[in-house]
Amino acid sequence: MKIGLIVGNRGFFPGHLAESGRTEMLAALQRAGLEAVALTPEQSRHGAVESYAEAKRCAALFRSHQDDLAGVIVTLPNFGDERAVADTLRLSGLRVPVLVQATPDVPAQMSIAARRDSFCGKMSACNNLRQYGIPYSLTASHTVAPESDAFAADLAQFAAVCRIVRGLRNLRIGSIGARPTAFNTVRYSEKILEAQGITVETLDLSEVIGRIQRLPDHDDAAQAKLAAIRRYVDTGNTPEAALLKMAKLGAVIDRWMRHAAVEISAVQCWTSIEENLGVVPCTLMSMMSEGLLSSACEVDICGVLAMHALRLASGTPSALLDWNNNYGADPNKAVCFHCSNLPKHFFNSTKMDFQAIIAGTVGVENTYGTVVGKVKAGAMTYARFSTDDTSGRMRGYSGEGRFTDDPLQTFGGAGVVEIPQMQRLLRYICEQGFEHHVAANFSQCAAAIHEATTRYLQWDMHLHA
Repeated sequence: MKIGLIVGNRGFFPGHLAESGRTEMLAALQRAGLEAVALTPEQSRHGAVESYAEAKRCAALFRSHQDDLAGVIVTLPNFGDERAVADTLRLSGLRVPVLVQATPDVPAQMSIAARRDSFCGKMSACNNLRQYGIPYSLTASHTVAPESDAFAADLAQFAAVCRIVRGLRNLRIGSIGARPTAFNTVRYSEKILEAQGITVETLDLSEVIGRIQRLPDHDDAAQAKLAAIRRYVDTGNTPEAALLKMAKLGAVIDRWMRHAAVEISAVQCWTSIEENLGVVPCTLMSMMSEGLLSSACEVDICGVLAMHALRLASGTPSALLDWNNNYGADPNKAVCFHCSNLPKHFFNSTKMDFQAIIAGTVGVENTYGTVVGKVKAGAMTYARFSTDDTSGRMRGYSGEGRFTDDPLQTFGGAGVVEIPQMQRLLRYICEQGFEHHVAANFSQCAAAIHEATTRYLQWDMHLHA
């Protein structure tokens, strides 16, 4: 990830602080695995930005990397020139997250030759950014040293924010099949998503099934997918005919996603695929999510959008779950469940099985292909996005908890979650009319989800603390 760097400087403050501050920040970015784009000492005094001419020079540099820059860091090793910082960002034309950092003074080094005043300069810089209408993020502490562990944590969260914002803008989502009739809860507005730069590409299930029927058993892509399925999960007693159908379905979906240039997908399940093809798509969706190409069932487009945001923040697979059951009398625990297309990342062990819920309706022989197991223990972040047609805006919530080791005897893919003040969260979900689906990820990134969506995408988001 490339990050633009603006080094603030102000003439009547010690210039050597700008020079050393630039070096310290470049080292911090390198440790974090981030590539910096910054003026050199040959291009401006100390490689910093102080004058309008230097602001134009830095803005031009950023514009030359505009396709690659995911964010900008403003570092203030001394007071800095607040106008030059704001002018640089305005002239660059970038619409990326901005992090403002100020280096702390040392009480024993407060002479005129060593005093920073970054504590004060950060307020002036932020004041100007607000005047210019430029959104920005802040470090956890008002001042923080670039070489500190605290700033490393700030950088990690900021990088997650940058990935989320960059990944959600100009996103293309594949919608495979129609929304199941019984699931009004996953209705959404394509127009609201499009206004956010998120496009939905649709594919009718009749086209999918027609392409499968025309696909020979020996098709290279289908055979490769069949081998991949066998490597991915213990297929147990699944009939060979069902596995071949899954493989053909996977080959058709893969080809369409490449052709349509979609990154993530939501698939119809209940109950057209079972009745007309004779399998469930769960294993294929699990494989896609495991490969960081998030896929949600029941054509829950906003659900897979939340899965994708969590994946962008953490770099690990996400799943879509139901807030499904109470867990005994514990008010802060619940059972999260799906039947199941969860990625293997969520389990210690898995196997392929049939879809127990609808097998009684369409027959066991038509429901092979779920990936089942008990969700492993670990820290989790959850998120839900929704289109609000009444206000014409995106909205949602995020928070953190954990999957527990509590015993659970059931089918599908399920785990027990523990969330502080969960009854307050459940009341909020019901009062606000949110869906029963929630995206989950083994990470702690709720703050990054909230920061990215509220500050830079301007969504109406709730953070459950």
